[in-house]
Amino acid sequence: MEAKAQARYVRSTPQKTRRVVNEIRGKRALEAYDILRFAPQRVAEDVRKVLHSAMANAKDLAGRDGGSVDAADLVIKAAYVDEGPTMKRYRPRAQGRAGRILKRTSHVTIVVATDTEEGDE
Repeated sequence: MEAKAQARYVRSTPQKTRRVVNEIRGKRALEAYDILRFAPQRVAEDVRKVLHSAMANAKDLAGRDGGSVDAADLVIKAAYVDEGPTMKRYRPRAQGRAGRILKRTSHVTIVVATDTEEGDE
């Protein structure tokens, strides 16, 4: 079984967010959760929330089908970061010029699957 969670418009640049997501891709969900808990990056908290949501979605989907899923059996099947919209701001600079500031956002997606399903593919 496969479950997905997504966080959109995360106020961090996609480049910084990908550094964190690359650390957990392909790992067991509980191991990745621990990695994110102690990661020093600010965006790690947002990624951890998405992972927690994906794990809860898997449990909910299994409950609907009449089964159950253990968090220890979940593996991160896919984790990726897409670029969101960029907010454009301006700051005064020397000689009457305006300097552009780009405030970038990210869309974080995490897909978890059970370990048995991972082995079948």
